[in-house]
Amino acid sequence: MKIERPGVPLSVETLPEHAEMWNTLSGAELIQAIGDGRFPEVSDVARYIGQRIDTAEPGRVVISWTPGEHLCNPGGTVHGGFIATILDNAVCLASASTGEHFVPQLTLNLNIDYLRAVLAGGTYTVTGTCVHPGGTRLFSTAVITDADGRPVAQASGSTIPNRAFAR
Repeated sequence: MKIERPGVPLSVETLPEHAEMWNTLSGAELIQAIGDGRFPEVSDVARYIGQRIDTAEPGRVVISWTPGEHLCNPGGTVHGGFIATILDNAVCLASASTGEHFVPQLTLNLNIDYLRAVLAGGTYTVTGTCVHPGGTRLFSTAVITDADGRPVAQASGSTIPNRAFAR
């Protein structure tokens, strides 16, 4: 396994303490390890958009999302592209949580419904659920809810395992 991050190459060779986790944990267990800070994030996107993994179990992930002002459009609300990003992350993580081992997912299709404005500084809950786990194509849904439990956006998407990470 080798994960490239700008200026910080991560690999089992340079981080041997993570190699065993990569090779032995299930998809849900590795996602939970990322959330707990025991395994490094695989990209800087989560940090940039304000994502934190709270819980992961097979077929379901819960993410806390606190978008910053740097994600806002000129109208003062969070740009729809960043809402799409967190929904895509939730769909992919929900799919990946079903695997015997963690395999990052590639999005084939993402359908989004924007329901309410998302405001910077608020903390939202993003729940991803894998509806159809499969070896070649998986289908998951995700919903973002505000502090009052009201949905602000939802998505459904199809993913496939990124074979570059297959073991």
